[in-house]
Formats: sequence, structure tokens, C-alpha cells
Amino acid sequence: MTIFHREMVEAGVVEGQWWHRLDDGRIQCDLCPRECKLHEGQRGFCFVRQAQDGGIVLTSYGRASGFCIDPIEKKPLNHFYPGTSVWSFGTAGCNLGCRFCQNWDISKARAIDRLGDWASPDEVADAAARIGCHSIAFTYNDPVIFAEYAIDCARAAHERGLKTVAVTAGYINPEPRTEFYAQMDAANVDLKAFTGDFYHKLCFGELEPVLDTLCWLKAEASVWFEVTTLLIPGHNDSEDEIARLSDWFLNNLGPDVPLHFTAFHPDFKMLDVPATPPETLVHARKRALAAGLNHVYVGNIHDLENGSTYCPSCGQLLIERDWYELGRYNLNERGCCKFCDARLPGRFEAKPGKWGRHRLPVFIQS
Repeated sequence: MTIFHREMVEAGVVEGQWWHRLDDGRIQCDLCPRECKLHEGQRGFCFVRQAQDGGIVLTSYGRASGFCIDPIEKKPLNHFYPGTSVWSFGTAGCNLGCRFCQNWDISKARAIDRLGDWASPDEVADAAARIGCHSIAFTYNDPVIFAEYAIDCARAAHERGLKTVAVTAGYINPEPRTEFYAQMDAANVDLKAFTGDFYHKLCFGELEPVLDTLCWLKAEASVWFEVTTLLIPGHNDSEDEIARLSDWFLNNLGPDVPLHFTAFHPDFKMLDVPATPPETLVHARKRALAAGLNHVYVGNIHDLENGSTYCPSCGQLLIERDWYELGRYNLNERGCCKFCDARLPGRFEAKPGKWGRHRLPVFIQS
């Protein structure tokens, strides 16, 4: 069996890819649209990529903020092997600066000692396979910033028959994007909002690179992907914005890519904004369905009706979801509706998984 491991410059540090030298002596990181230009010793916006010895190094290789087994529906992925378990982990840092971040304790970490678990790619994949997980998810913080580690873990996972999932904001440049997604079987892309002003003021980023990633995934990649938008009262939940997002979605991604509208809860630097009312999510879902999208869901609230999957052909209930647990399941062994035989877009096996809604923290002993 192949050993997936890069040579360490020092503990947790490996040579990075996707950078070049500038005429003024600085090093430019080419991984994401920020394209941080760094003097020797400086770290990028993400904090885990650093200029060192005339190049870029990744300082979080093999270091994780914790491991947990989740239901795949929690990513959220509703059309990717429903009911199965997914080995989930992240590192630290992020290449966006969202003021509403729900995982700010790790995505905004500025101390490497936040990363308490050590695991090589082979140890990660071995542990996930040994426990019986169906897939591995790179999540909690954005895997784009630890792409070298995620890619090696994904290769190790594939060799052991496991699927791979990226939970990401899609903020990545075209060249590394190709190599990164070549190792991913599925992704959930977080579309923060549908205005450049929102991205600029509340995420310290830009909208266009994310839309470009979504269009590329649809046109060029074989990755199954779903999209999530966290609706924040007074910031990205207006009737006009939901309408424009839905129309763009239909015209560029088509009717069959699932869209999740999820509820905001006050956190990090937006504690003064109220939680999203459930009726806001339900209204957004109805608006997106009316625009022509076939699979729209609400999340972060308990809503069996609006969190379940229906056949776009005959309207029958196909997959019932109570939080993250499956109820009635009306797909046949070919992933088609039992009532009208229309195929449901996604990735399915003959029978759904039985992991349920529980979350199980785990530890790797290196």
C-alpha cells in the first residue's frame, strides 16, 4: 500500500505548492484569490501558510483540531450516500474573515497549540476505515488553506475505498482548484451571500471567485456538490437578493444542484444580530422552488417537511429527514423514485446508511 506523507521541514511544516517569487524579493502565495505577498517569516491572512527559506510552507500539516464521526447530512449533503457516517476533521485558520463565523475558535486561531491531534494521512485514513466510516470530510475550517494535507489524506482515503468530502467556501484560484477537487468526491460550497458588498464588508473577500468555482464545478468537474447559504437577518435575506441568487443558480448551475438555506445564530462578532426566524428560511425555500430549482432545503432548525427530499417529477416524498436522521426512504436500488422511476440526482447506493443523527468524537493514537 502506498504511503502518503510529505517530507517535513520541521514538525508540522511541509513545503507548500502554488507560489512564486516577486521581483521585489517577496513571495506570493498563489493558492487563493488573496494572493498574499509575504516577506521572509511573514504569515498569510490564513495564518497557516508562511514565507520561509525563499518559498511558502504549510505549518499545519498532520495537525488537527479534533476528529469526529458525523452523519453525512450534517455537512450538509442530502444527495450523497444518505444515512452514512463521515469522519470529520479540520486544522486551524481560514482565508476568509467572516464576522459571523460559527467555528471562529479554530478558523481564527492564531496559536498552533490549538491543534492538539497529530495524524499522518495514512493514520487518518486507517482510523476512518477501521471504524467503518463511509467517507472522510475536511471541514470545521476551510480545507483550501491546508490543501497539501487534504489532498494527501484524500489519496490515502481513496486507496482504502473511502469517499472524500470538502466543506469549503470555494475561495481558491483556478490552478490549485483543479488539483484539489481532483481528489474530492463531493463538496458543500458555502455561498455566503449574493452581493459583493456583503463579501467585502463581512467576509473580507470577494464574491466573483466563489461564483467562478461554482460554475467550474458544474461545467468541468465530476464532483457531486451542494450549496449552502446562511441567511442573516438584515444582511442577505431580502426578497430581492433571494430572487437574484435563485435566478443565477438556475441559469448557471441548473435545477438539480441542491441548495440549503440555513439559520444564523448570533456568534463571534455579530452577537447583536438576532437568530434567523424559521419563516425566513421557509419563504426563501419557496422562492427558490418557484424560480425553478428542484431541491431546496432549510437547515439549522427542526423542520421535517422542508428538510426532506421530494421527487421533482411526481412530487412524492423520497427521503424523510428528522434533523439528521432518515425516516421514510422511497428510492429503489438504482437511486430512482419508487413511484415514477425518475432518477434522483446525486450519489446513492442500493440501501441507505444507518448511522443516524449522533455525533461521536474520536481520537487517533499516533
